[in-house]
Amino acid sequence: MLKGIVDTLTGGNEVEKKIKGRVVLMNKNVLDFNDLGASLLDDLHELVGQTVTLHLISSDHFDSTGNKLKGKVGKAAELERWITTTTSLKPGDSAYEVTFDWEEEIGIPGAFLIKNSHPTEFFLKTLTLEGVPGHEHAPIHFVCNSWVYPSVKYKSDRIFFANQAYLPSQTPPPLVPYREEELLILRGDGTGELQEWDRVYDYAYYNDLGNPDSGMDSARPVLGGSSQYPYPRRGRTGRPPTRIDPNTESRIPLLMSLNIYVPRDERFGHLKLSDFLGYGLKSITQFLLPELTDLIASLGNEFESFEDVLQIYEGGFKLPQGPLLENLFNNVPSELLEEILPRDDEGLFKYPMPDIIKESKTAWRTDEEFVREMVAGMNPVIISRLQEFPPKSNLDTQLYGNQSSKITWDHIKNGVDELTIEEALETNRLFILNHHDSLMPYLRRINSTTTKMYATRTLLFLQKDGSLRPLAIELSLPHPDGDEHGAVSQVYTPAEDGVEGSIWQLAKAYVGVSDSGVHQLISHWLNTHATIEPVVIATNRQLSVMHPIHKLLYPHFRDTMNINAFARQTLVNAGGIIEEIIFPGRYAMELSSFIYKDWNFLDQALPADLLKRGMAVEDPNSPHGIRLVMEDYPYAVDGLQIWSAINTWVDDYCTLYYPSDEAVKDDTELQLWWKEIREKGHGDKKDAPWWPKMHTRKDLIDSCAITIWIASALHAAINFGQYPYGGYMPNHPTVSRQLMPEPGSKDYELLKTNPDKVFLKTIIPRLQMLLGVAVIEILSRHASDEIYLGQRDTPVWTKDEEALAAFEKFGKELGGVERKIIEMNGDEKWKNRVGPAKLPYTLLYPTSEEGLTGRGIPNSTSI
Repeated sequence: MLKGIVDTLTGGNEVEKKIKGRVVLMNKNVLDFNDLGASLLDDLHELVGQTVTLHLISSDHFDSTGNKLKGKVGKAAELERWITTTTSLKPGDSAYEVTFDWEEEIGIPGAFLIKNSHPTEFFLKTLTLEGVPGHEHAPIHFVCNSWVYPSVKYKSDRIFFANQAYLPSQTPPPLVPYREEELLILRGDGTGELQEWDRVYDYAYYNDLGNPDSGMDSARPVLGGSSQYPYPRRGRTGRPPTRIDPNTESRIPLLMSLNIYVPRDERFGHLKLSDFLGYGLKSITQFLLPELTDLIASLGNEFESFEDVLQIYEGGFKLPQGPLLENLFNNVPSELLEEILPRDDEGLFKYPMPDIIKESKTAWRTDEEFVREMVAGMNPVIISRLQEFPPKSNLDTQLYGNQSSKITWDHIKNGVDELTIEEALETNRLFILNHHDSLMPYLRRINSTTTKMYATRTLLFLQKDGSLRPLAIELSLPHPDGDEHGAVSQVYTPAEDGVEGSIWQLAKAYVGVSDSGVHQLISHWLNTHATIEPVVIATNRQLSVMHPIHKLLYPHFRDTMNINAFARQTLVNAGGIIEEIIFPGRYAMELSSFIYKDWNFLDQALPADLLKRGMAVEDPNSPHGIRLVMEDYPYAVDGLQIWSAINTWVDDYCTLYYPSDEAVKDDTELQLWWKEIREKGHGDKKDAPWWPKMHTRKDLIDSCAITIWIASALHAAINFGQYPYGGYMPNHPTVSRQLMPEPGSKDYELLKTNPDKVFLKTIIPRLQMLLGVAVIEILSRHASDEIYLGQRDTPVWTKDEEALAAFEKFGKELGGVERKIIEMNGDEKWKNRVGPAKLPYTLLYPTSEEGLTGRGIPNSTSI
């Protein structure tokens, strides 16, 4: 422990008081290696007196000589022993002492200024002061977690505040100007191209997806700012427009994609960035280069059998040595070649065995597993209760004609346990996986490309043992004479043998393709990544780091802007990976804009979502206020426990700072924050009537709980099952290349002798499958520095003991949820928790280890 205040004798025998502090920081580094050149430069600057200096700022005394509206600024103090402090060869923390002259005018320090006179940046983690007069009972902690660049990059020295939370009206008056000025800096002035050291949070449309300068085939519509293409906002970079289209922002070269601007503190930490590069470049970079397309073509782009597909995981896909292989890595940094190139005889494209085929190579093809994954798979948020038969469409009949389902009673009557249709509906036994209305408006354009796809409806029956049974699959196409003439539909029913059995397998594959597209573009990208980013921006622009709601939400924004920026650069951009591997192709992001038209913030709360989909009914006697109509619905069962824990934690926390509704209404920062989320961040939805007014504590608690749920548990449930369930793409194919074989066709005849070949010929080819598996392997991995729900990166994130106690309670509740999930997964009563593939539903376990685990809820939408 530090000794705190120290007395030293001056020449005149007067006692001069000193305050000792401890600074923890991380020096600038590249991947897993210290930037030795930068370190040497820093040492040289230390030798000539260009150091790192700090000034304490009083929280209870104004400046009596200068600006009397601001807190007193103390004398400069330098970090000590910079040169002699040993830094680990691996990225890690370094601790430095700092000694402040004690001045009574300072009183209790509430903030400090720091000036970096070195030529390179460092990551400042904490400053701890002990033994401050009047505050001897406890250290004063400053939790910084910010990159500090050389002072020449800033107009004013950086400021950091102590870890005490204050509402704006309760802020110590000497700190108020500093609080307000810091927010002004973070908002920026809305002009210019932003540089890596800028700390500006601002909004922009999704106008950086296309690249019309390289040809109009690479042009994409601007998403956001119009009724035709509404969209959440993304972080502004300020890059200049393209030459061809002034409304489209120019793009940076692909190989510079890691340099896309986001505020520096939103960039991946050193371990996360290392993991992303290590696994990402190992699995993806080579696919992005044109040479690989030629190479795959020379080796054959079609799978001949399911055994051929399994070679990706069991034997690896070997590449021939030679100049072509070497060309793949011309632009890969040399320090990463060891990670990317195969070692010994290991196949370059050998991937981990997905969980769905670990226990059985064929269980995924069963009807039982097909329907189980609708409630306990990687996209369990679409299934809904059927409340009218036949299913109807909500599409505009003037534009799309009759889109109602062609499924009849005759198609399903043999599968409903002798119930009438009225009895089946009234007893909540009929369900539907409905991808019709979301896809039909874009299907004609999608099918004008190499993709050949259907809008799908899948009817299901809830059996007495709690599991589902498929009743019928409807595949629909736009009418050949025009959209206004309605849909052309074909209905298929379960069959096991012969051509009918093979046709049924193909029908399930088309459902898998439609579900994969909706999963990746809507459930995953739109409903978590894209909708959260405006909240991240608004929080940093309008809520001071001292604000209790900033402290509550901050952990749930970690890395989100960074991964979204990477996605715009390499995944969801024109010609990007998503367009290559997901069936909507060039219409992928445009389709997500179409779905955003119906997005509703309040519906993102799990209970509201379940009620909207008819998967639950209101029940005031239930712990969650709702009762599931399908008791064995693993995503909902586990999710409601997590939701309840989040909601209780947020309620406990907010109640500490807001004793009444009036306190919410009177919080100026909070009101500006909520106004900006509605009117700027989600500006295309600003007039929606469902937005909470932010006039009551309930408004605040609901809004914060929904935000945390989206960023943590919802994203985890949607994201980390991708590789376990979809890493074996025949189980969840992402593309279909031909329509159902017609009787009399060559492929129909081939179904009689080699149905597997027709199946593989229909879905994704080798190149796209390898690319797709590589992408979802990255997206499904937990980083080595992940922080999970119920955890924080520092135990002193707030000074408030009651808040810390409530957070500890939250962590214990999550631990109980995990134990209950484990118990239920071991109970054979719950048929949907494990299924024929022997794959337990673990996606909502709160904790995990590093890697491909298929479980764990990170705090944030971070990958």
